Amino acid sequence: MAFPRGRLLAAREGQLYVLAPDGWDRLGEKRPSNAAILNRQDAEDWCETEGWNLHLLDAVPAT
Repeated sequence: MAFPRGRLLAAREGQLYVLAPDGWDRLGEKRPSNAAILNRQDAEDWCETEGWNLHLLDAVPAT
């Protein structure tokens, strides 16, 4: 997962998704160069800080 400019990204099967208010939106295949890599714990901490449901981390779509 990555955190570019205040948004959470997730990669699954080579596809990137961005966390949006209505769930995960398909973004593309190339990670923005300024995106910082996060591990699962960091992503959970980010969700808690931002008020997002942790279950969203397990709901990244499959292609």
